[in-house]
Amino acid sequence: MAQLISFVIPCYRSEKTIQAVVAEVAAAAGVLSDCEYEIVLVNDGSPDDTFSVIRSLCEADTRIKGINLSKNFGQHAALMAGFRHVKGDIVVCLDDDGQTPAGEVNKLIEGIREGADVVYARYEHKQHSWFRNFGSKLNELMTRVMLGKPKELYISSYFAARRFVIDEVVRYENAYPYVIGLVLRATKNITNVNVTHREREIGSSGYTLGKLINLWVNGFTSFSVKPLRIATMIGAFCAFMGFCYGIYTIVKKFINPSVPMGFSSLMSAVVFIGGMQMLILGLIGEYIGRIYVCMNNSPQYVIRETINES
Repeated sequence: MAQLISFVIPCYRSEKTIQAVVAEVAAAAGVLSDCEYEIVLVNDGSPDDTFSVIRSLCEADTRIKGINLSKNFGQHAALMAGFRHVKGDIVVCLDDDGQTPAGEVNKLIEGIREGADVVYARYEHKQHSWFRNFGSKLNELMTRVMLGKPKELYISSYFAARRFVIDEVVRYENAYPYVIGLVLRATKNITNVNVTHREREIGSSGYTLGKLINLWVNGFTSFSVKPLRIATMIGAFCAFMGFCYGIYTIVKKFINPSVPMGFSSLMSAVVFIGGMQMLILGLIGEYIGRIYVCMNNSPQYVIRETINES
């Protein structure tokens, strides 16, 4: 019996690129042995005519499904929407800009067939801007320190996963989904395969500095309590240093009563401790705010329309 492979592609400002990506996916899937395929295109509130292009693709091929979100919820929310509409035994996620080579999907599928639960594409030479590469390195550090990702594992937006992993991922129904954290929570049987990363031919990345920061904060506040533990350790260290400084000041005064008490050192200590308190309170507030949003059943996404959904 042929395996069904589901391709999930979040789309944002991709009216000029998505047709070529879909054509490449169809060509690559067509040469895979013993496989059938479906493509799920999720329009993440694009301000251009991306969904009109998706609609025309769906009308031309019933194996293509279209999902139109009511506004821009972010890449990970769009992935979650796509995951809940797939039927495949293997799910492949890739980008809509053509930089992730759909023609090399056979490498990811082969990794799954060799026994891995999840296979991530690894790029030896990424064709992103310095800004995106810097953001990727920070994201790499965050996932390794906060989420327990193995150091040797490379994480990217191009990956294939077994169906049971996706089923476990979609069990998460709260706001602020972070697919990488959900995958790492579901399995440790994850490998990498080397693929080529292309230069962007049309448009620019949809990730701004603000979106990258929100992504990092979402990752460690949704799936790790380590920031709170780090805040506790910082608070304990500051309290210890303050105690030591107080002892030092008393001893110095006894040894040399004429030593004047320093206003500058006092203000430095007050500003430092006050800043640390505000930082830690802000971190705690971030966690509490997310708990509040989840308790109010804030949706991961809202679907305006679907096409070819059976």
